[in-house]
Amino acid sequence: MTQQARNLAITTGDMLSVRKFLLHDRDELFAGSFDTVFRFEGLRVIRTPVRAPRANAVCERWIGSLRRECLDWILIVHRRQLEGVLREYVRHYNAHRPHRSLGLRAPEAAPTPLPATRASPRDVRRRDRLGGLLHEYELAA
Repeated sequence: MTQQARNLAITTGDMLSVRKFLLHDRDELFAGSFDTVFRFEGLRVIRTPVRAPRANAVCERWIGSLRRECLDWILIVHRRQLEGVLREYVRHYNAHRPHRSLGLRAPEAAPTPLPATRASPRDVRRRDRLGGLLHEYELAA
């Protein structure tokens, strides 16, 4: 794992320096030398708490949503395509996808006042993302 960390630091170059934290669990694979590589790059290494099996739940939930809603439905051919798909999905997830814990609003969505009258289907606009895999709906202005 330490060699993988070194390879990542070499290939990403300055991209790693914009990050602030590295969060990982307490698996035996992540030896002290693994953490040292990232500390040398200026990252603060944070390990998940001991005996806290639900500490990774948020990340695992997000990765599961990404796979079920997006990656399981697309054939990825090369890295640049994968990066574009991930960028588009993250934008959709944070700005348009409804979240139950937020009252069916997206994390970055501005609160919109409810219309005074009931909207007809003609007043709703649909925008397709990722070739029609994702749909975003909004009221027409």
